[in-house]
Parts: sequence; structure tokens; C-alpha cells
Amino acid sequence: MVDKVRLGIIGLGTQGGMYAKMIDEGLVPNMVIGAITDRDPAKREFAQSTYADVPVYEDYLEMLESGDVDAVVTTVPHFLHPEMGIAALSRGIHALVEKPAGVYTKQVKELNEFAATKPELTFGIMFNQRNNPLYQRIKEIVESGEIGKIRRTNWLITTWWRPQGYYDQSAWRATWGGEGGGVLVNQVPHQLDLLQWICGVPESVFAKVAYGFRRNIAVEDEVTVVLDYGDGATGVLVTATHDIIGTDRFEILGDKGKIIVDDSKTATVHRLVRDEREISDTMSMEEVKQLFMGKQDTEALYTTETIEYTRPWGAQHSGVLENFAANILDGTPLLAPGSDGINGVRLANAIHLSSWTGQEVPLDLDEDRYLEELNTRIRSEGKFPERV
Repeated sequence: MVDKVRLGIIGLGTQGGMYAKMIDEGLVPNMVIGAITDRDPAKREFAQSTYADVPVYEDYLEMLESGDVDAVVTTVPHFLHPEMGIAALSRGIHALVEKPAGVYTKQVKELNEFAATKPELTFGIMFNQRNNPLYQRIKEIVESGEIGKIRRTNWLITTWWRPQGYYDQSAWRATWGGEGGGVLVNQVPHQLDLLQWICGVPESVFAKVAYGFRRNIAVEDEVTVVLDYGDGATGVLVTATHDIIGTDRFEILGDKGKIIVDDSKTATVHRLVRDEREISDTMSMEEVKQLFMGKQDTEALYTTETIEYTRPWGAQHSGVLENFAANILDGTPLLAPGSDGINGVRLANAIHLSSWTGQEVPLDLDEDRYLEELNTRIRSEGKFPERV
């Protein structure tokens, strides 16, 4: 019986190189490097000298036809993820796409619909933060109802500082035609996923977005979004790539408590003794006076728990790879099914469209309108083909 999955790595850049190193060092025990593909001759030469027994290809389709791989991971520019995922699945090869699943929902829908016709194959996405035990625990707390119904979410995530040289290293970076956007499609997709994975899908968004605000780029480097979950529940997401200090703080407020996450490492969970409205309605005037005087006994109102998890570098990524291989080998449930990838893409599309139109946009957005607006920006660059 086969006990290791042969993974084909498409693109030996930063992410692909990291995955190759992890697998080579045995951090993914149920996986081996089956083959590597890259169009860059220097990277192919590096692959051949570093992984001597691994076949190296220039054309990923040739690799898919070679018989050297059981599965692939698509560590390539975002626009290519759907077409490469479909190419692999159509040849009976399992597919793990990098985040985001694509740039616009129409192409991701095509990938999802095709994957649904291949239920015997494993289709996953590299949402490595779903393998973070801290966020797994937070999801459990929210789903159990321990903090009640969610009333508000706030995520300030600006730990993505990128100097100008980062954008200048590749012609496709920070372009509409090459990358499809800025911080929303490159840095913050994990948070877009976690927000919906933990708190649910918002009904609509209203966004204020700055393009080339603090960098010489065409796409967004500053984003502020108001989320509407319906029934009066709202949220705010703020992200940027020009904050050299950076902040990562995620708050979830519910009827019966509050969760505060700092730096994606520590969570403080406050659990109210009763529903907040009940506490409010039954508090005596004397207790109100004590509250205003700062003498209120908080222990009579809520308990506090601190949760901390630390994991070694790469453990979250290697864990997704291991889980993906386990699903192939023995049916272990996927941490991140590939079909979930459309959620973050849809949210990013809605944020862009809200910014472009100056209107509140439902998550069930006009996909044709979005693609039309995207292609307008691609045409203005004059460097890349329009998308269909």
C-alpha cells in the first residue's frame, strides 16, 4: 500500500521553495517531492542541484503527464491557480491550490464546479491558519455558543509592512493584470478566510480603499471595510502594507462574552455570567453607581481565560500538507477544502467593487460588473491580457 504522496511543486519561488525544503527535511512524513516545475532556468538548475533525485520540468503540463506525481501544489501567481487546478484534476491528479484560490469569483467557480465532478480526487487550499490551534480553539468557542450570538467583529491587521523593493522585484507584482490586486489578494487572504470560517459570511460590505497610497504601485495598500452581518451585527476590517510597526488584534463581541486575540498568539476569552442585556436590565441603581466609581466587581459579571499557543516555524504549513496527503491516503477530513477558497475571493471582490463604485456591495455581488471593472484597470496598465 502506498504510504507517501508524491507531490509536484509548480513554481519554486518563496512558497514552493519552502514546501520543498519542508518535505525534503521530513517535516511532512506522508509526502515526498515527486517533481518540480519552474519556467526559470536558474530555479530549475537550483532544483536539480538541491534535489538530485527529483525530476525537474519547465512545463507543468509535461509534469502532469509524466506519471511522476500523485498531487500538485500551485505556488504561482494568483490568476493561474484555477486553470492549473483544473488541469491537474482533469488528469486524475489531486490538487492543492495556494491562497487565494483565484482573483475573481467567476474563475474560482469554474474550478469548484469542475472539482465537484471529481469527488474521488482531493481538492484543498493552503489556508494554513486553519491549522493554528489558537484559531481552531476560538472557532470551537464561538460555535459552542459560549460567547452567545456575535454582535461585532474588529480585525486590525497591519503586520504586512512591505518596502518598495518588494514590489519592484517582479513585473507582475502589485499590478491588476499580473497579481489582481494588492494587500487583499496577497497578504490578507488568511484573515478574510478566518473571519468567515469563525464568524460567518457577512451580507454586505462598504469599503474605503487607497490605491498606491504609500507605495508606487497601482493596487491597494490601505483598506478599511465595514462589514454587515445582518440583524444589527457589524464588523470592521483594517489592513495595510505601510505600517512598519504593525498591529494584529482581532476582537469578537457576543451577547455573552468577548474574545480578544493579540498577534495571532494569545487569546483572552471573557465569558459573561449572564446575557449582557439581562445584566443591563437587572442592574440596580446602586450597582450602577459602583460601576461609575470604578468599584464594580468584574468577577460578578464575567470570567476571564487566557489561551496561548506557540508552534515552531512552518508547522502550520507542513500540517496542511500532511493533512492533504492524509486525505488522499486514508480519507482524513480536510482542514481546508478547496471549495472554501471562493469565500475569501468573493469578500475581496466585494471590497474592491465597493471601493470602485462608492456603494455598499452585497456578498452576492454582480460578478460581471466586477470583471468589467477589473479589466478596465488591466487595460489601463497596458501590460497584461484581459480576463474572461
